[in-house]
Amino acid sequence: MPSKKSRLDRGKMERIVSEARRSKQQREREYRERALKIFPRICARCGREFQGKKLRELTVHHKDHNHDNNPPDGSNWELLCLYCHDNEHSRYLERDEFDEAAPGGEQETASIHQPFANLGTLLKKKK
Repeated sequence: MPSKKSRLDRGKMERIVSEARRSKQQREREYRERALKIFPRICARCGREFQGKKLRELTVHHKDHNHDNNPPDGSNWELLCLYCHDNEHSRYLERDEFDEAAPGGEQETASIHQPFANLGTLLKKKK
């Protein structure tokens, strides 16, 4: 049987989580509204235009993937449709998984193979 203290701790934890969720939803609503005022209602990747009920399919993407970085000028945002947004995040996760360089960072050469190194020699032989 759980002790009275553990029930109080659990209740406190549930209140903290609930408040954090409400705060996050409010913050998202605010920057989404600002982004929709700043940018045209067009997906920055595929170019589809969104109006009316379809507007809910247009999402705010944080270019640096930091959801707390919300400058008033919107310089860290771009509007992406659901499909392009999912694609962007899956590419970001794959890059992290394969330990490639971050956007704008230095990237090591993945391969030293040079498939066209002897092309000139091969073309001369055919003549």
